[in-house]
Amino acid sequence: MAETGVWLDVRDANDDGGQGDPAPWVDTARYPLDAPGGDGWAAAVAAARADLATDGCTVLRGFIRPEYVHTLRTEGVALAPHAYYTVERVNAYNIPLDTELPADHPGRHVLRRGNAFVARDLIPAEAIIHRLYTDRHFQRFVADCFDLPALHEYPDPLAGLTLNVVAPGMSHPWHFDTNEFTVSMLTQEPECGGVFEYCPNIRSRTAENFADVNAVLTDHGDHLIRRLDLKPGDLQLFQGRFSLHRVAPVGGTIQRHSAIFAYTDTPGLIGTPERTRQLFGRTLPEHHAAQSLRGDRLLD
Repeated sequence: MAETGVWLDVRDANDDGGQGDPAPWVDTARYPLDAPGGDGWAAAVAAARADLATDGCTVLRGFIRPEYVHTLRTEGVALAPHAYYTVERVNAYNIPLDTELPADHPGRHVLRRGNAFVARDLIPAEAIIHRLYTDRHFQRFVADCFDLPALHEYPDPLAGLTLNVVAPGMSHPWHFDTNEFTVSMLTQEPECGGVFEYCPNIRSRTAENFADVNAVLTDHGDHLIRRLDLKPGDLQLFQGRFSLHRVAPVGGTIQRHSAIFAYTDTPGLIGTPERTRQLFGRTLPEHHAAQSLRGDRLLD
């Protein structure tokens, strides 16, 4: 799949794939995954929880040690050609465009999606993003930041871990996530554009708040939008199920790459066939067998 030698073995003698010492590429001086419950851990978690409570989002700057950022980028560049590239007409809920909806429903607002995804089954197990996603210390830390007793790896065989590729001139338009808890990391920044924009908690588990969503989609909701300046190696924790968000159009000549680590507190959650087809150009039997399983009654 990738050129020989692209995937660097960054394990040290104490790293056993996430069961012993934490991943060596994490800046444990700032984010002490090796000392759960300690003062440093508690301080990092408290800061993340405060941001999440206010904005539904937090950014842990410099989570990856500087000496590994180049490797992170190189691995992403090797993966990007394996993304499913297509331009589709979608809506913010990723439901079929011919769904019967009231005339003023935000789901009737058609968007152009030009980003691409590398599916989990195409990402080598030795890649930094794959090993970080499955690292037990990392999972425990993320769960603690979200103030949850535990998080489950999103069991979707294609969408649990992905690389999001946005080429120049393209964007990842406004949408909500299927899973409640999204963890992402920029691995390559574009020359310009490609800003992450989001509307904190624009909907809740019990209320869609269509009026506010409509305002954003019709360019009348700038007061609801926040924007993030992200750098490669920054870790972003985000409640994307309830916050409308997008990657604005990318400029220049360099693609924007970001790893998306999807977790959930609902075991067995799987993407719907329609959304899976949109993102990856294919579905698997699991998507058809579990299409009705959700932790709420919101649109997808």
